[in-house]
Amino acid sequence: MKETIRLRAFAKVNAGLKILRRREDGYHEIRTIYQTIGLHDRLEMSVSKSAAGIHVECDNPAIPLGQGNLVHRTCEAWARARGWRGGIQVRIQKSIPLGSGLGGASTNAAATIMGLERLTGERLDVVARQKLGCSLGSDVPLFFLGGRVLGCGRGEEVYPLTDLAARACLVIFPGFSISTAEAYREASSRLTESGETSYSNSFGAWPHFPQMSWGPAENDFEQVAFARWPELAQLKRQLIRAGADVASLTGSGSAIYALFPSSRLMARAQKLIPKGWLSFLTRTLVRAEYHRRIFVH
Repeated sequence: MKETIRLRAFAKVNAGLKILRRREDGYHEIRTIYQTIGLHDRLEMSVSKSAAGIHVECDNPAIPLGQGNLVHRTCEAWARARGWRGGIQVRIQKSIPLGSGLGGASTNAAATIMGLERLTGERLDVVARQKLGCSLGSDVPLFFLGGRVLGCGRGEEVYPLTDLAARACLVIFPGFSISTAEAYREASSRLTESGETSYSNSFGAWPHFPQMSWGPAENDFEQVAFARWPELAQLKRQLIRAGADVASLTGSGSAIYALFPSSRLMARAQKLIPKGWLSFLTRTLVRAEYHRRIFVH
């Protein structure tokens, strides 16, 4: 008998992101605060002990399938870790834009692991699950926690922070993607030239991230994205003038998000968005709500 479950894979925004240095392994040392939001993809999953193989479908033709798909690779990695020899089927319904800095691929991977654990009862311990998530992508582990999360290392070393009261969240996608690898190269070069690159192991040594307030959400990738696409910088200024508590690029972009004290202000600000750009009216998710809403009952 084949059981099917449905999950929501929630997006994230970065409430500040500081690039500290380029590491010897080629990655960059960062400090960031992640915040999960209500915008989400949907996954439908099933497993079968009588069948074999992994089959992943997606309603977005721009998403690669097979080995090029992170959910497919997640299923393979989980099956190896648990010694699972049955069949796995996943259907993905995308809402989170690709290449937007909203963590779409990573949240799908984390939801896949949680779904497979629920379907099979084969649960990884905390350390093994974290290790598996890290091997799949730097943003994956944050989605095991949800809510407001401190990210260290290359972003994969995560710690839960005290949640802040939910805020209305307007997400804007300009219709183009930004390569994370290229953004890191450009940002690292700019920081080195300006002499701003630094490194500290002390959580208290970076005043960019107030832990008990929403702002300022300073993101080092903004100087890269805004130099190339000044319309993003212009929109950020307009959103702040429209009453946003915080407006910022998320991740390496290309999406901009803004947090508002009310849904009314958010709806008014939505009118500022350039024609042809996508916008999503949502809100931040605290940790308890995040976990309560992952599985669709």
